[in-house]
Formats: sequence, C-alpha cells, structure tokens
Amino acid sequence: MQRRALASLLAALPVALPVAGALARPAAAQTPAAPTLAPAPAGWRRFELTTRVTLPDGPGPAQLWLPLAQTAGGYQAGLDLRWDSAARGGVVQDARYGASLLKLDWAAEHAGPRSLELVQTVATRDRQGVATGLPATSAERAFWREPTESVPVDGIVKATAERITAGITEPRARLRALYDWVVDNTARNPETPGCGIGDVRGMLESGNLSGKCADINGLMTGLARAAGFPARDVYGIRAVPSAQFRTLGATSADVSKAQHCRAEAYLEGEGWFPLDPADVRKVVLDHKLAVDSPEIRALREKLFGHWEMNWVGFNSATDIVLPGALGQQKPNFAFLMYPCAFTPAGQPDCLDPSSFRYAITAREVIA
Repeated sequence: MQRRALASLLAALPVALPVAGALARPAAAQTPAAPTLAPAPAGWRRFELTTRVTLPDGPGPAQLWLPLAQTAGGYQAGLDLRWDSAARGGVVQDARYGASLLKLDWAAEHAGPRSLELVQTVATRDRQGVATGLPATSAERAFWREPTESVPVDGIVKATAERITAGITEPRARLRALYDWVVDNTARNPETPGCGIGDVRGMLESGNLSGKCADINGLMTGLARAAGFPARDVYGIRAVPSAQFRTLGATSADVSKAQHCRAEAYLEGEGWFPLDPADVRKVVLDHKLAVDSPEIRALREKLFGHWEMNWVGFNSATDIVLPGALGQQKPNFAFLMYPCAFTPAGQPDCLDPSSFRYAITAREVIA
C-alpha cells in the first residue's frame, strides 16, 4: 500500500529521482551525489535530513537502527535515501507495523570507526482535515483499534473515554470532546525526559496528566481507541521553523533534539484526521499564554484537523520489536523516533546525542 501511495505522489511531483532502488543502495558504497530535483509543485516543500552517528569504540559486535521517513497518504513522501558506512545492513521493517528502519551491523572484528552518514530527502505539504491518500481498509481500522502494552483500551482508559463522550453520538463531536478534554486536563512538563514515555494507564491511574508529546498525544490516542476510533501516534521530528509559533518548529539546523510525535484518528466516511493537543499545551507553556487567550483558542481550533508539515513523520510503531536484534534487546522507549544502538558497552542513551555521538541536521531544499 505504501508503495502505491509513493508512486502516486511521485507521479504528481516533478522530480528526477529513482523510485525503486532508492532504498537498496549497498551499505558500504560511497555516498552518491545528491539527486537533482525539479521545482516542487505548489503547496509542497522538500527537506533534507542528515544523520551522522559514531558508535563508541571497543571490541565486540555493534548494531544500529535509525527510523526512516514514511510515505503517508497525500501529505508526505520519502523521495531519496542514501547512506555511507562500512557496516553491513540495509532497510528493514518491523514485523507488526511495517515501520521502515535502517539497520546496520558491525562485526566483532571490525577495525576503524563505527560510523554512518544517512541522508533522507522528503516532500511534505500541510495537512488540513482528512488525508488525501488511500483510505484505510476495514482490517487496518480494526488493527488501529487494538490495545497494546502502552495503549490499553480497557479499565480506567475505557471508563474515562466513556465519561467524556457520554450522550454524544456524532463521531466528529465525540472526537472533539476527547480532544478538548485532553487539552483542558493535561499540562506540559519541561522536566520530562525526551518526549515522555506514553504510559496512558499510568497517567490516568496516578492523576498526573503532565508530560510531553508522547504522553499527551499518547493519551489522546488511548482515549480515542477506547471510544472506538482507530487511532495512532505518529513519531517524527521537526525539520524547519514554524509559520505559527516559534516553539512549534526547529530553531536551528541542528534538530538532534527536535523529535515530536503527533496523533491521528480515523473518522468513518472521512479518513485519517490529524490532531495535536500536545502542541496546544506546548505553546501555553513556552509562550506563557492562558488557555482561554485568543491565541490559544485559535490554535486549539487549528490543531483539531491540521498538521503544519514543517515536521517529518517516521512511523506509528508502538512497543516496537527491533528486527534482527540480538537476544532480547529492546530500545530505551516503546517507540522508535531516536537512533537506537547496542554495543559491547550497552545501549547508548538516545536522549543524549553528545554521549551517544549522533547529530541530526535539517534543511529545506529549494530547487
């Protein structure tokens, strides 16, 4: 399905790029020259994300996984993927979600730096209302209603969703009630490490509804599923500045700590509907605005059905199982929007790019 979506998007984008084969370059090959891009169609933008990783030296094997930009119905397309590394590996997908990852392996006897440079070129356009790509099948809708370890849909999660939507029958109105409840009852906590952990049940049971995007938007997703909506988080990274609020975009070319997850829910007869209550709470905190201020009221309306695509989405894999991991290795988090590695010294802290020794930069490509 994603290949068809990619092909249809690329048909609308006048770009001189390979479709098949862009994801199959030999890992040890020299990085090819940057692709030549024709001007993007009206409303579309292109970004180049460059990730550089150097793993700690030491004897023994090492593995690395990096999330890759997804192609998603009508608003984002991965155009080109190139990497340069002496490691073995290539593009893999996790078994449950089909999330695309670059997986590299260094043998125990490898001599020299364990390093990588990955360059991704992505096209996006702002997303207003439902997606313009392929609709979800009944099987896909059922899949995105299923509970996971991080996103249960019974107990206190279901009881809370039922209480919020009691007496409301129209689907969009029910979804809006859940969204407004999340905006009104959560708070952004700047002390939360990274993007949070997204423990939906733990938040509700403790009554502590503060956190960051993976917590607040994860709560939105959990409540939506418990109310019967297919729903999912989309894990990604802010690439360039925002046209809305400074705090909703990248503030420099270095986006190593600019990860951000969003949420979307499926409305019957309409399709996937974009949501981002976490960014409402982010602007409240960072810009010191009251929830009932005109600026926040306008933003609350906008982020119910809109994503500004100065951001690149990776995947929706929650409680991910790393493909090809040795033994029972699991990432630091239940989701994969940071680099993840295993070395003889253990798993480097993905929230500390300086000690992990990775850097992610982004720029807009103007043809």
